[in-house]
Amino acid sequence: MTATRIVALVAFLLPGATACGGDGPDTSLAAQDGRIATAHAGDRDWLTAEELEAGRVDRGWREWVEGNVVGSQQRAGADSAAAPGSSSAAAAESGQGTAASRPRPRPVGPPQSWDAISMQTANSGAIALPVGGDDAEGPGVLRVQVLLDRAAFSPGIIDGYWGANTEKAVYWLQRREGLEPTGEVDETTWHRLAQLSGEPQQIVRTHRLTEDDVAGPFVDLPEEWYDRRDLDCQCYESLAEKLAERFHTSEALLEQLNPDTDLNALQAGATLNVPNVGDRMAPQGAAGDVARIVISDGGRYLHALDGDGRLLYHFPATLGAAYSPSPEGEYHITGIAHDPEWHYQPDLLHGVDDDEPDAILPAGPNNAVGTVWMALSRPHYGIHGTAAPETIGYAVSNGCVRLTNWDVEFLAERVAQGTQVEFRDIAR
Repeated sequence: MTATRIVALVAFLLPGATACGGDGPDTSLAAQDGRIATAHAGDRDWLTAEELEAGRVDRGWREWVEGNVVGSQQRAGADSAAAPGSSSAAAAESGQGTAASRPRPRPVGPPQSWDAISMQTANSGAIALPVGGDDAEGPGVLRVQVLLDRAAFSPGIIDGYWGANTEKAVYWLQRREGLEPTGEVDETTWHRLAQLSGEPQQIVRTHRLTEDDVAGPFVDLPEEWYDRRDLDCQCYESLAEKLAERFHTSEALLEQLNPDTDLNALQAGATLNVPNVGDRMAPQGAAGDVARIVISDGGRYLHALDGDGRLLYHFPATLGAAYSPSPEGEYHITGIAHDPEWHYQPDLLHGVDDDEPDAILPAGPNNAVGTVWMALSRPHYGIHGTAAPETIGYAVSNGCVRLTNWDVEFLAERVAQGTQVEFRDIAR
């Protein structure tokens, strides 16, 4: 792990953090205002580099995907991509097509390292195939992550390091496309992924910054939630943070792609090398917009399906902890709020004193529910964004479904009030 990798960051998703608990009706004024999210957050905990690394290499999602979903076409239902009886379905059901159960080919191509990432290495040169495994990093991983993002099979944050989020995205794309579902990128998967992502000529492109790109305000966020009540917004704390989120990446990767550049000093008109995330598109042959959402708690992902049950989009997700699990069963979206304010209710939180007062905290990307709140038909539960994209898929919540801000914004534009949401594989 390089020194520029995440050292420590605030996680709003651990005990005493974001909560979506409680089954009783929420009759407060806040609940009656669709602009105010009733998912809540309390004291913040820290995810250390070691904790993030443990999440990155955790393959526990395979137990749920291959044991519960892939092994039962009836239970998997619409979000099972490979047809029963097909070679890919048979391999998945037997476990023979998994990276854990077959010998891993030796990579063919130049050695890869994170320090080798540059605009030149991302856009040219041979790629070492297959790409995958806990120790994979560098230009090849960056290429895969950008293509996955463009294909709307999100790897979460694009950082140049392989991990469970990237592997899950590859696995589910392979299943949908009828490829051997290994979770690693071989030559066949690489070519198909390039097609699905629009075959961009550049993985990293040069972007000329606009006035909107560099506009603030940038704020110093107090540590205590109550101290934020009088802020105009829970905005970005720096231009570097804003630019990283704008391009679905980490500040460390932006710095690597732009050596000797002070990201916080950039002005409109300056150029910046950025991941070419582009416009995400639905796959050819899809039956319109999102008709149904399927969320796997054990698998830590959200799937968006069309009216024919075809898997359209995959997003890594943070879901409930054992002390406050996500709900199980069928619900629907009751409302969608962009740039929501946030109703902090201590009596619904794990590890927070119930006697603390309620508070309405301002909107912004560093709001604990991020930039979008999609309320569900079960009180106090919803799908929303995050102030800590690095933790998505690797931390836990108090029951709600968290996505990166860019993923939840994309999803919110493709669902509507009434869209069905199913929770399955609840890990208690």
